[in-house]
Amino acid sequence: MRRPSLNSREVSSSRKSRRISAVNGVAMCVDCVEKEYPNRGNICLENGSFLLNFTGCAVCSKRDFMLITNKSLKEEDGEEIVTYDHLCKNCHHVIARHEYTFSIMDEFQEYTMLCLLCGKAEDTISILPDDPRQMT
Repeated sequence: MRRPSLNSREVSSSRKSRRISAVNGVAMCVDCVEKEYPNRGNICLENGSFLLNFTGCAVCSKRDFMLITNKSLKEEDGEEIVTYDHLCKNCHHVIARHEYTFSIMDEFQEYTMLCLLCGKAEDTISILPDDPRQMT
């Protein structure tokens, strides 16, 4: 299916139905992104936005920077969890909910990211001077 261009998004939002996805009770707009949950390898963002994946706001049709709101940090069972919302700077439409986690398991720091806009990623880094995975 071909994604509509920004020009076709100028149609009144009352006449156009947007594709909305809900994760943990938070609505996210799949019409605002080029690709849903792109694979980002080991790039885990604790803050910021992956603007290359932002096609423009499905509500106001503008492609601008985003606001980060509702940012929270909580700890659960030794894991730090950072969550926040990506909002359109112009109309405050919710584009995506971002979740970043950090934990220490044995001799490794583990990071994860999950966001409709920024993507999904995992990374593991040794806290030892010499990474035991590199030694053979």
